[in-house]
Amino acid sequence: MPAMLRNLAQRLGMMAHSFVGGIHPPQHKLSAGLKSELCPLAPLHIMPMKQHIGVACSPLVAVGDRVLRGQKIAKSEGYVSVPVHAPTSGRVVRIGDHAIPHPSGMGIPSIFIETDGDDAVDESLAPLADWRSMEPALLRERVRMCGLAGLGGAVFPTFIKLVQDARFPIETVILNGIECEPWLTSDHCLMLEYADEILAGLAIIMHMVKTDAAIIAIEDNKADAAAVLQQALEARDDLADVRVVVLPTRYPQGGEKQLIYTLTGREVPAGKLPMHIGVLCQNVGTTRALYQAVMQGRPLTERMVTVSGDAMPRPGNLLVRIGTPMRHVFAQRGLDVFEQVRLLHGGPMMGELLRHPDLPVVKSTNGMLAMREPTFMAAHQPEQPCIRCGHCSEACPAGLVPNLLADQCRSDQFERAESYNLFDCIECGACSYVCPSHIPLVHYFRYGKGQIAQQRREKHFAEESRGRSEAREMRIEQEKQARAARRSSVRAAHVGQSDDGSADAAGEEKKD
Repeated sequence: MPAMLRNLAQRLGMMAHSFVGGIHPPQHKLSAGLKSELCPLAPLHIMPMKQHIGVACSPLVAVGDRVLRGQKIAKSEGYVSVPVHAPTSGRVVRIGDHAIPHPSGMGIPSIFIETDGDDAVDESLAPLADWRSMEPALLRERVRMCGLAGLGGAVFPTFIKLVQDARFPIETVILNGIECEPWLTSDHCLMLEYADEILAGLAIIMHMVKTDAAIIAIEDNKADAAAVLQQALEARDDLADVRVVVLPTRYPQGGEKQLIYTLTGREVPAGKLPMHIGVLCQNVGTTRALYQAVMQGRPLTERMVTVSGDAMPRPGNLLVRIGTPMRHVFAQRGLDVFEQVRLLHGGPMMGELLRHPDLPVVKSTNGMLAMREPTFMAAHQPEQPCIRCGHCSEACPAGLVPNLLADQCRSDQFERAESYNLFDCIECGACSYVCPSHIPLVHYFRYGKGQIAQQRREKHFAEESRGRSEAREMRIEQEKQARAARRSSVRAAHVGQSDDGSADAAGEEKKD
């Protein structure tokens, strides 16, 4: 339904709350309903020092050290950061730069661990079975220590979202099981196979933020997962005010702000967070990882990954250790030759194109897609001039005007782009998907955001430099004044002594 008609229907009371815009791309959920499998350990694991939003970590190990699975091998260097843990036991063979799944192809410091095959576990973290009697601050520290970051793709440090603020009490927790990206089924698989662990993690979260109300959101193309979670929910007696809500399938319904509005009718203001309107939204994969951290004392060392695409011989969902080279993962599903194949990290709408398969699985890896060259090129045709059709504006779930934003970013008018609410864009790709001129709108938005961020960093650096320069000049002036004052006092003392001596001599002469 077009955005205009949907908004009119909402005002007339003909529809429940529904976010504006959105699209219905083909789902291609080839791996839906398939039982997950364990990915065998790779001979070498590569652990980047930055797998989350925020400050990169620094290594705690040296070349030659033996490590255990779950051992902390890199520490946080800032508040918005979480540590990195070894995915298996082995020996550190190298510490150096390596490329990560990112469009830039740039490398970052990484720890290379040669697997010993024992998979020995570091048991220094004891399970917290009596978590109900513990203070939320202690549980948040456990979540931080275990390296949890949002597994839905944002990889924002989880412990920060769980911080309590008396000014903004959490009224409702939303468990996000939407997974609206085409091809991806990793969250679907988790809900089918680990419903009890997900609900246990939800109970811990509700205890931490001190609320009794929660909503589990699932789209109607995962009715089996909704049934499994409903059955598991009815078997518990501690989640009375928790309900499962099935929503119509529509992309990008899994976006945090879009989902919150659909379920509660509340809008998250620009520049604000869900906590400011009393809501906490958490992904089902992150929730299960939180259960493992608290109830089992297990740091984040693995995650569920969808391995699919029209070039994949055997699509499926694999439990993969973080740091596993993607080439090794693809090989488990029968893909060894990568000629005429394009690789994607994540889904086709918001994922990144991979330059080669020798990149590590990281915390944000919810999917790995192998697409045939013709399929990929059909979705990436040459850009043509904008015809001002307005389809992008109708599809935008943030209510923006993408074609105007793209014009501002393309012409480097970043201040105007920011005034048009560029940073409200969630980069879902809905505008690019519907554009008849095949304009890569999201690419322009990412370029604009990157340039604005760079300008802010340069401005901040310049202000700090100016502050240091002014402080230095002030210090030099103060030291100069202090030296002048000392010289004046010394001169005055000498003059005083000289005057006293002259007066005494004159007195003696007169006396004689």
